[in-house]
Amino acid sequence: MTVARHRQPARFGLYLITFVWMTVTAATGALAAPFAALVMDAHSGQVLYSENADTRLHPASLTKMMTLYITFQAVEHGEISLDDEVRISRNAASEPPSKLGLREGQRIKLRYLIRAAAVKSANDAATALGEAIEGSEAAFARRMNRTAKALGMTRTTFKNCHGLTENGHMSTARDMTQLGRHLLYDYPEYYNLFSRMTADAGMKTVPNTNRRFLSAYRGADGIKTGYTRAAGFNLVASAERGSQRIIATVFGERSTPARNAKVAELLDMGFRKAPARVALNKPSKPSYAASAAPDGAAGKTIRLVTAVPTSVRPRSRPGMSTGTALVVASKQEILEAVEEAQAVSVAAAIPEAAKPAPAAAAPAPTPVLTASAADIPDIAPRVRPQDLVMAGASSVVPSVPQTEEQQVVERVSTSGGRHWGINIGRYPSRYAAEKVLLKTALAEMSALDGSLRKVVDRVNGYDANFMGLSRESADLACRRLQARNVSCFMIGPS
Repeated sequence: MTVARHRQPARFGLYLITFVWMTVTAATGALAAPFAALVMDAHSGQVLYSENADTRLHPASLTKMMTLYITFQAVEHGEISLDDEVRISRNAASEPPSKLGLREGQRIKLRYLIRAAAVKSANDAATALGEAIEGSEAAFARRMNRTAKALGMTRTTFKNCHGLTENGHMSTARDMTQLGRHLLYDYPEYYNLFSRMTADAGMKTVPNTNRRFLSAYRGADGIKTGYTRAAGFNLVASAERGSQRIIATVFGERSTPARNAKVAELLDMGFRKAPARVALNKPSKPSYAASAAPDGAAGKTIRLVTAVPTSVRPRSRPGMSTGTALVVASKQEILEAVEEAQAVSVAAAIPEAAKPAPAAAAPAPTPVLTASAADIPDIAPRVRPQDLVMAGASSVVPSVPQTEEQQVVERVSTSGGRHWGINIGRYPSRYAAEKVLLKTALAEMSALDGSLRKVVDRVNGYDANFMGLSRESADLACRRLQARNVSCFMIGPS
């Protein structure tokens, strides 16, 4: 009995110590957080070591890597700008620490929220990012899951933007390592955020939650820490030494020093096992449409629909019957009319005796734009005069003497001083030169009246010329064309 009385206080003290230890470890989450790890060669994507790498565990603030990935994606595709001011909601402002200290109704630039979420791991900043991009935290979580699927994170489910413990909010060491590798290679312009010891978050300068490991391990330059009671101490870290880069992920360590020591051990092992030289095999960046909305539709991409759904027939003009046919002159008919107008000067050279007798003067008919077959009067054409000689007839016009053999004229007539011309440019093809000549003739009919359009084949192109002008008319035509910003110079008699 005496011995038992002496041993009882010692046994009570052992029970007390055990109870205190269990209380402390339960508070830190060490009992509830299974361990998992994975080591990957960042250049090749080869897994060098894994332990429980596919076990679904609480990711804690490693979640913010996905929040930031989607934010970078949204900025890249113009959904939002780094300088856009985000209005803080009550939901974001009420998030528990770690936090930046945002207030409801406050406005802050997106770039500061990114820094706060990446460096300080601020929960209020992460929630504000999600709400700014998708309108609500729930909608952003759905986008997180779509993006995770596009990245190949097959065993990850997100429920919020920050990583605080929530039922069903789970991931794995393999998935988080894959996400870290995508951040590194998909958005290298933002990756330096994760290596900053401090950052200006607009309201204040915030320290990096990973600063101890960054300063202690040679070559370390990121990526993200995470801690909750349910998750334990998590870290995705990347380090580069020479031509090697290793990514190591740890879930469920018991403390910050233990986590940092384990990650350093895994990185050392990775540098030993990874080849010194390996071809860079970057991960495939997911399609923006596939990662932004279900069924491959872009989340906030605005598309302008330019196709006309129906072709509405225009209403008829007043007084027009339903069966009225619309008469429209074709382009060919217009060109023929222009040619006929330029042939007026040739017709003037026909002797008076060869011309038909003038008909009685009649009032000019009113132009008719539209007509039907029933409206056209059946008028018989007048009989052609017997003494009319048609052009090209085999008979000879009596009044024209044929004392000598006719000759083909190959040069433009210079009678009356019309031996000048103008050049309006050199073009790569005959068609282009002819097209410009016709367009210019229609634009300056008065100045170029009576001229001849001529294309001259040169070594390096085709000259577009108007010939058969007097010096005065050539000079006038050139000045009028130059006033229209058309290049032009005069061509003298050769």
